[in-house]
Amino acid sequence: MIPFFKKFQAAQRPRCAALVAAAGSSTRMGGINKLLQPLDGIPVLVRTLTALERAQRVDSIVIATREEDLITVSQLCKTYGITKCKKVIRGGEDREHSVLLAALEAEPDTELLAVQDGARPLVSPTLVDRVIEAAQRCGAAAPAVPVKDTVKAVREDGAVAETLERSRLRAVQTPQVFEASLLKAALQAALEEGAALTDDCSAVERLGKVVYLIEGEETNLKITTPTDLILAEALLAAEEETR
Repeated sequence: MIPFFKKFQAAQRPRCAALVAAAGSSTRMGGINKLLQPLDGIPVLVRTLTALERAQRVDSIVIATREEDLITVSQLCKTYGITKCKKVIRGGEDREHSVLLAALEAEPDTELLAVQDGARPLVSPTLVDRVIEAAQRCGAAAPAVPVKDTVKAVREDGAVAETLERSRLRAVQTPQVFEASLLKAALQAALEEGAALTDDCSAVERLGKVVYLIEGEETNLKITTPTDLILAEALLAAEEETR
């Protein structure tokens, strides 16, 4: 009875594909592909994919990576049992192009698209599921955490132009989840107009759509520099000690 009930629940929810952005140049890592670097013995990208594999609301995964890494990433999926991965494709010229290419490769019956940075290896399956559930209700959702530091806007000469109200600021994470048709339209419009974007929420916001934020996780950091790898290692070690 319980397995039948779970299948019934799965059939009732919208199908969601996770689009993994893994085609970056890793310039702040000295040219070394950060996604293939070991994190407590397991590649950064694999840890990210494992979280998506374990998330109950993710039905399939499409990975956009660099052309020279296509075979390597495909082999990693086989080695580590990432069975939800349906396609590994060559990424585009920039992030939004890569995400759009991945979105177009999602299965036709996909209703929600969850865009995940390949370089966020500590994201939890629980957070992934919570964001997808929120997007199912409102059409566009992302996780975020309060900004801890005081943030200042500056002029080109470095002079402070404005001190922003910290209580209203949030640092946005991934996955960022959207209705499939909305995300594809937003990315297409951004590319056609040459808009410079830092995340996928920005593309949707340009169309006048509202993105809702839910509580993220402080540990859901993005690996950008060698220091981030050290911090991620420490967080994993601390997690092991508490088990």
